[in-house]
Amino acid sequence: MARARSRAVLSPAELSRARGAARVRVGGRVASVDTGGAVIADALGAVSARFRAAPTQTRELTPGELVIVEGRPSRRGLLDARVIERHPAPLPRGDGEHARLAWQGVGPRLALRSRALAAVREYFHAESFLEVETPLRVPAPGVDLYVDALRAEGGYLVTSPELHMKRLVVGGLPRIYQIARAHRAEELGPLHEPAFTLVEWYRAFAGLGEVLRDTERLVARVARAVSGRAELRYRGRVIDARPPFEQLTVREAFRRYAGIRDATLLEESRYFELLVERVEPALARASRPIFLTEYPAAQAALARPMPGDASVAERFELYAAGVELSNGFGELTDPLEQRRRFRAERARRREDGRRVYPLDERFLAALREGMPPAGGNALGFDRLLMLAAGADDIAAVLAFPAARA
Repeated sequence: MARARSRAVLSPAELSRARGAARVRVGGRVASVDTGGAVIADALGAVSARFRAAPTQTRELTPGELVIVEGRPSRRGLLDARVIERHPAPLPRGDGEHARLAWQGVGPRLALRSRALAAVREYFHAESFLEVETPLRVPAPGVDLYVDALRAEGGYLVTSPELHMKRLVVGGLPRIYQIARAHRAEELGPLHEPAFTLVEWYRAFAGLGEVLRDTERLVARVARAVSGRAELRYRGRVIDARPPFEQLTVREAFRRYAGIRDATLLEESRYFELLVERVEPALARASRPIFLTEYPAAQAALARPMPGDASVAERFELYAAGVELSNGFGELTDPLEQRRRFRAERARRREDGRRVYPLDERFLAALREGMPPAGGNALGFDRLLMLAAGADDIAAVLAFPAARA
């Protein structure tokens, strides 16, 4: 005898897509019961089920228990329904997981997150990028003065996938991207979590212009996937995210907003003071995203010097509503200069009393093999999703922020 095919169980939110079917099955938690039926809900939606044998079946149901209900789909929910399965469960606690996902809106925001991730992958697939994965635990996490790593047995949790991804570029992968989990110590606030998601990508034999265009298109695509419009929202403000975005050099921004003729001549402490107190607040007032470009050589990080002007570097950051969304480079490929910068950062960490991390000798060895000219960017996915969803805190778009881990 042929085996009967099992019928898929739908989420309450999927019922609208099942209209026209003779009968469907919906699974969820009993949210409420009345004399004619019950409301069945999960974190993504709810549906009213009107029972065929209403008095009998509603007397049996208890709010909180998990059920599968079969019925005829209609605009009003499920009609002529009957209970197929019941699984005892208590009424959800106000501080429990069901309350958090279903009542506090976390579930729908996680659905938006899934759509945004799909949009990221669709963009890079269309651009012929290869999706890659790199290690989560590494022996050398990078030596940036302002980034502290979390220790893990035998090494550190990665603060960025950058160095390993560049090794893949050296090895001959021309266009790569990664949706990567990263970890940084002592970072917690509305725009910071100790564990977060980066979208990072590299184009070999490409200039900064291509990476800027990638960034514009990706931001707009994610915004449309989340809200249907190429716009970002933050604390009551609406930002038009249709490409192209404005570009402003650091020199020009400091002249315009801080009255400084040449920002490349400032001492570092004064540079950051004016950036935080004058420049970034001005960028926050813009109605469109802005690329801040051509950073002083002292702030080059892993960017190469600007051709024709070694006082600045091919580095950019993207700001929207005052939120820094990404940090990208025309990549430094000189192994001697990279080693010099790493050593200088290690010396500064030592002077500041910070933990001094090992040099990533495998990365430096890869640069000696010859890295092609390339552009790359690291985009804060959680921050972008926060703006696309109109949330005020990245914790709102995470399944398990640090406070709930």
